Amino acid sequence: MEVFINYILQFGNLNQQQMDFILSKAKPLELHKEGYFSEAGKIPRYVGFLLKGVVRFCYYNNKGEEITHSFVEEYNFVSDQQRFEAQIISSEYIQAETDCELLVFSKKDWDEIGNTILSWKEIENLILKNCLLKAIERRSPLVSEDATNRYLLFNEHFPGLVNRVPLSHVASYLGITQQSLSRIRRNVR
Repeated sequence: MEVFINYILQFGNLNQQQMDFILSKAKPLELHKEGYFSEAGKIPRYVGFLLKGVVRFCYYNNKGEEITHSFVEEYNFVSDQQRFEAQIISSEYIQAETDCELLVFSKKDWDEIGNTILSWKEIENLILKNCLLKAIERRSPLVSEDATNRYLLFNEHFPGLVNRVPLSHVASYLGITQQSLSRIRRNVR
């Protein structure tokens, strides 16, 4: 809980009463490896803060291929925020890559926090902006780099993650085949 509060306090000031109120709305959720936090074809139920584990965001392209477009590690928010806020059907999956522990907020509780704490919307916007900037910072360099450099950048942005998640998901994220990834990993060592 302390990690969660410290994360939020990076984006704004809250008094003890406000922090206690936010924590009173948080519910623990354990998600087993390969379980879904959110699924395509369903309305996202929660905003979560990842205390332990790794999740990935993925979708199926028009050829039916599964595409991983991002990973989220411990001590970060996890949500399909746009669809959660609008309460509309998601087009992507958020899947646990490892066993995960989260603090989650239902739509009702998330809205109640926003309606009760005046500065919450500003804090929420700064958190969303931070998450978006991190995603762009991690994704953008991959577009112009060759496969080896994409792999090296992946390891720089996600140290040790390659040992925690299936290599097929890393290859999908990097836009290469699993065989190419294996070859690159052999040559880089």
